[in-house]
Amino acid sequence: MTEAIDVDLAGRRLRVGLDVGGTKIDAVAVTPEGDVVARLRRPTGWGAEAVVDTIASTVTALAGEAGIDAAAVSSVGIGIPGLVDVTTGRVLHAVNLGVESLDLADRVADRLRVPVHVENDVKAAALGAAAMREIDGSMAFLNLGTGVAAGIVVDGVIWRGSRGTAGEVGHLSVDPNGRLCSCGQRGCIETLCGGGALARAWAVPGALPVLDILDAAERGDVGARALRADLFNGAAAAVRALVLSADVERVIIGGGLTALGDRLLSGIRTALQAGAEASSFMRSLHLDDRIELLPAGSPAAAFGAALVGAATPLKEIVTHG
Repeated sequence: MTEAIDVDLAGRRLRVGLDVGGTKIDAVAVTPEGDVVARLRRPTGWGAEAVVDTIASTVTALAGEAGIDAAAVSSVGIGIPGLVDVTTGRVLHAVNLGVESLDLADRVADRLRVPVHVENDVKAAALGAAAMREIDGSMAFLNLGTGVAAGIVVDGVIWRGSRGTAGEVGHLSVDPNGRLCSCGQRGCIETLCGGGALARAWAVPGALPVLDILDAAERGDVGARALRADLFNGAAAAVRALVLSADVERVIIGGGLTALGDRLLSGIRTALQAGAEASSFMRSLHLDDRIELLPAGSPAAAFGAALVGAATPLKEIVTHG
């Protein structure tokens, strides 16, 4: 039988957002005015029980960091990789966390006695980036990390499409004769500009293989130059796909590869300019002027998760089994 917990949130003012990654949790406490008053990073647990424990303890520790009682928290939003049912808060196939199936919203709500909403991490990051950059209208968030994913926000709302895959360009095949992708297709955008695919193609041990590729390319290594071209051309293809399919005004690039800084941004811009040379139509879109990098260390994903959690009404019935 399902027990109902009546959670009265009158007087609570602090929103918490957590970006749960494969190695760490980035958590922020946000006021209703949108000010980040505390931030905390902690290692992520492995497996369903550890993930729930780590999230709950991080919320409590974050409240302490902000100098307030945990009872002041009005909502918790969680951005997490994997397939997320935003209605139930269930997470499926979060393989980098050791989670196959987890009723995350109910489990965390039961521990914290506060409403909890869960969202896919990239979609949460898209929402956070749009809010932090104060972007009106439409924008896309392109996440370049181990894999490639994207989210679209229109007028401050995540655009999901009919089945929740709007904007997911990583598995758009652009070369049917290209590298085999983990999804089973060949030549997906992710095989060109995903950090994992580039590391496998480089096949040289190192802590930062994509950085090593760029350094080797600048030294004249032929193989590295080819992979560098794949990186820039693949990311440019993702930008084109997002703009041509949804006509977003801005594409904000985030994810682990943004640590490459201007080398990444200028390379993508050059690839977009080269791709538009033969087409007056493509030149008219000014794609190279419509991209920007998320600043290094930005809390956009956690901030977006806080916004997701804040969508919870001020008085809600939280159920658990």
